[in-house]
Amino acid sequence: MTLIHEPSFSAYSWGQSSISNMTVVDKVPPEMLHMVDSHWYQFPPMNPMWHGLLGFVIGCLGVVSVIGNGMVVFIFCSTKSLRSPSNLLVVNLAFSDMLMMFTMSPAMVINCYYETWVLGPFMCELYGFFGSLFGCGSIWTMTVIALDRYNVIVKGLSGTPLTNKRACMWLFLVWAMALGWTLAPLFGWNRYVPEGNMTACGTDYLSKNWLSRSYILVYSFFVYFLPLFTIIYSYYFIVQAVCAHEKGMREQAKKMNVASLRSQENANTSAECKLAKVALMTISLWFFAWTPYLIINWVGIFEGMKISPLATIWSSLFAKANAVYNPIVYGISHPKYRAALYKRFPSLACSAGTDDSTSVASGATTASEEKSNA
Repeated sequence: MTLIHEPSFSAYSWGQSSISNMTVVDKVPPEMLHMVDSHWYQFPPMNPMWHGLLGFVIGCLGVVSVIGNGMVVFIFCSTKSLRSPSNLLVVNLAFSDMLMMFTMSPAMVINCYYETWVLGPFMCELYGFFGSLFGCGSIWTMTVIALDRYNVIVKGLSGTPLTNKRACMWLFLVWAMALGWTLAPLFGWNRYVPEGNMTACGTDYLSKNWLSRSYILVYSFFVYFLPLFTIIYSYYFIVQAVCAHEKGMREQAKKMNVASLRSQENANTSAECKLAKVALMTISLWFFAWTPYLIINWVGIFEGMKISPLATIWSSLFAKANAVYNPIVYGISHPKYRAALYKRFPSLACSAGTDDSTSVASGATTASEEKSNA
């Protein structure tokens, strides 16, 4: 990649370029130019309205995410009834989402104000590293949550109970893998560079070097497609098991001429069904958030079409918005979390506290305890 041979590079100068020759790169500080791909020199400066709108939205998302996920971490850790192996995964997910926006939102707001990246090359690499690290950590935590649901709902008593030791082992593997993938660009396998709008940084998906392209392909498999297929597999059998159970319950009730056979054990199974729906919705939202970014990366390495700076804004916005979804889902659908929220923050609770026998966001707790005592 040789930026100095680009025709528009000679036009780089604040205030010296004519309007017709101005590009989106013109405001980039000189020390950052070696990180900017030649692809972006063909685009005129973006309308300042987009920078202002993006900065405002990212700022709002950052505040909501840090407060929302921070409350999830605080309530789960400080409420004794919510301290369970399954809920360690929930806390880790909220912790990862909170740190993602804590490390990324302020930097992006600052750069949107200046309409370019002004924090220097090192901060650009650090920004891309944190975004990739916490994104990878979140999706693999969700994958482990899906596997835990599969273990409890599908395998039942034949499954191995999730203990604190096993949960910590899973989390260690999640963060070790996330760290490995996100450190690789810092050591030469791909790199972190400014994105098209020049206010954020991410992986280099425009390099013509196949060593760099191979990182995007392998990373996509292990951090997007493999977790996606694992989650689909888990929830396919979860839904199948729940449907079979419900069908059996209806047939038995019909034979006995009663309206319902639901006992406490069956009520727990019903809560597991609700959990499956909630977790599936959360994961679907995550993939809805990150799919645009995946498409941008694949279009870049395969040169399927021209990527505009505006397109990178939308993909970046969708990717960061996922960190806001989870605390909202927990607040709406988690009975024990809602009860604890009402107790500690009455003005912020969704409704009056209710203490269901099985928590929805950590529905494996009761079933796991039953298996442990069996």
